[in-house]
Amino acid sequence: MAKTALALRHVSFEDLGILVPVLEAAGYEHSYFDIGTDEFDVVAPQAADLLIVLGGPISVYDSEQYPFLNEELAAIRQRVRAGKPTLGICLGHQMIAAALGASVGPGPGKEIGWAPVQITEEGKNSVLAPLDGMPVLHWHGDVAALPEGAVRLAETDLCRNQAFAIGRHVLALQFHVELDPARIEQWLIGHAAELAGAEIEPKQLRHDTHHHGLQTAMSGVLAFRRWIDQLAGEGAVG
Repeated sequence: MAKTALALRHVSFEDLGILVPVLEAAGYEHSYFDIGTDEFDVVAPQAADLLIVLGGPISVYDSEQYPFLNEELAAIRQRVRAGKPTLGICLGHQMIAAALGASVGPGPGKEIGWAPVQITEEGKNSVLAPLDGMPVLHWHGDVAALPEGAVRLAETDLCRNQAFAIGRHVLALQFHVELDPARIEQWLIGHAAELAGAEIEPKQLRHDTHHHGLQTAMSGVLAFRRWIDQLAGEGAVG
């Protein structure tokens, strides 16, 4: 029987991207739950073999404007505390942190664009080792503190907690390596208002994606594959 991977998706273009072939190769059937559109099913996030919480332009602390965040946070909290495999990307990273009691709030500035993350010593011995020195796509304004019991794997000057792990079953990334670089235009269109407000030129992001995207995607595939293998108890970490 195939394993199941359920992705909580907040905007249509921020999807699984390069993760899809990794999941398929590992024997997972993937599906999406569109947050705010699909009626929330509290059972589904717990039943999946792997839960992936994707990005989006809202904030964890916006529950008055977006009440579904409360149900989503509760589902993530229940799953992580039960020791079930969970991956968070960008907003998903912040939601895992918040679900475990860590603070999330506006950072010192928006971090949007391609730049390397500094992999910590712990990170160099983790599944993120292939990303050491690799430019990745940053796209966030909020930052999350490190949850209790988590190991910090990466950082930047604007965001000390760029990635963390809890045991072998939880991985959270503030940055994006799941992006399919061939689809960057969807991101530029979908986030046009934010880019304009931050005075960031789409043409620069487009140029940098063409320059860095393919190589970063290859390293991202390797990192995700190592994490999936780790969940199955296969292969060496790092």
